[in-house]
Amino acid sequence: MKLFICVLALATTAMSDSNLDILKAGNDQFTAKMFQEVVKTKAVFTDANKQLRSVKGVELSLASRIYVRQGDELNPQFAAISRDVFNSDAKNIDFSKNVEAAKEINTWVEDQTNHRIKDLVSADSLDGNSAAVLVNAMYFKGKWKKPFSPEQTVDRDFYVSKDKTVQKPTMHIVADFKYGESAELDAKLIEMPYAGDESSLLIVLPNEVDGLNNLVKKLENPEVLPIAMEKMYTNEVVLDLPKFKIETTTDLADVLYKMNIKKLFTRGEARLNHLIKDAKDLYVSNALQKAFIDVNEEGAEAAVANQFGIAYLSAFIPVRSVFKADHPFVFFLMEENNVLFNGVFQV
Repeated sequence: MKLFICVLALATTAMSDSNLDILKAGNDQFTAKMFQEVVKTKAVFTDANKQLRSVKGVELSLASRIYVRQGDELNPQFAAISRDVFNSDAKNIDFSKNVEAAKEINTWVEDQTNHRIKDLVSADSLDGNSAAVLVNAMYFKGKWKKPFSPEQTVDRDFYVSKDKTVQKPTMHIVADFKYGESAELDAKLIEMPYAGDESSLLIVLPNEVDGLNNLVKKLENPEVLPIAMEKMYTNEVVLDLPKFKIETTTDLADVLYKMNIKKLFTRGEARLNHLIKDAKDLYVSNALQKAFIDVNEEGAEAAVANQFGIAYLSAFIPVRSVFKADHPFVFFLMEENNVLFNGVFQV
């Protein structure tokens, strides 16, 4: 039977020990490779999940739901994990009525993400053989603690490559931010807080115009970014940052398969049968992710739905720093030390 996994965190709790070990062994490395981190499979996920529901100064909603084929029921152990760890409810649905089922699931996801994530599940992906659809949705909206002035936003050059530029509406501000430089990442970092001081946008800008690919490769080591962040300090920064809006759809099944995680998608080898009571021959048929983020003068709005430096000795550094984000960079939407959402901005 097909299992349409829409959120990786829920999927891992239902895996066999061998499959679970694949994901848990070096979970940080796995997360870094996926580069679309919205959930974690570590034991600390429970505490992080509770914290994320009460972030000051921003709108943040997290919701999970498991749609189970009409007539089936979740394995009691998995149902308890889903409820207690992921705060996820379960609902029976008739997958044989694929159009109606897809519409119901998509409406729920849309409602949970302020109507930013639409059409997550296609009717063609569902049929009478579908056993379950696991959905996780997150919505974030925050206002900058130090907002940009719209009057300061002008079109500036943004390097697509060393030899090509395009014009992008670019915001400008001079203010105190946490700033850092990392020799290991060969990049600059800036952290911009949202109102409430519990969430922020971290931008990692490669020093070289064409340094994005090298930066992404370096970030596969999960220890590098925290070390670089520890060396950040508060300083006056001249910041130029392009406004950006990103909407993506990622085939996670293809990504995982290329990462050599293949058994989950192979009939007879996935060992997922204990997810649903009395089920046999379950395997993952699809795994998709849709994501949205909008960064502008007021703040940032983000939604995600899963279908399935230099060290300084002085505390006071009077030299004004310059952070000119005029070429591709990596961004992380943070809640304290938790990554809610991350991605790459490039034209």
